[in-house]
Amino acid sequence: MTCDKNKMAAKRQRRGKGISEARLEEMIEEAAVDAYGESEQTVGFYTMLEDNLSVPFETGMLGVKVTVCSRGKQRQRIPVLDLPLPSPVPEGAERIEAFRRRARGR
Repeated sequence: MTCDKNKMAAKRQRRGKGISEARLEEMIEEAAVDAYGESEQTVGFYTMLEDNLSVPFETGMLGVKVTVCSRGKQRQRIPVLDLPLPSPVPEGAERIEAFRRRARGR
């Protein structure tokens, strides 16, 4: 695959195939409904991810298969905004798309 094709595939993945703009906005509002300020909104998103994202799941990072999970001996922190999602996406991955949309400023 060429670099341009990789970028296009990543862009399609980030868009969240099948997730409507209205649903993304609804999830953003759900995460931030009772939040005061940026830091509380971020905590709302992390709580939403923790409650809804199905882990573990496998994805690829720099050509290496990795398992995304919430426990284990070896850890590597990867910002959720930079996490490549596998295909098919895990249950709850639409919440990551909502978080990405909010981080971009909608």
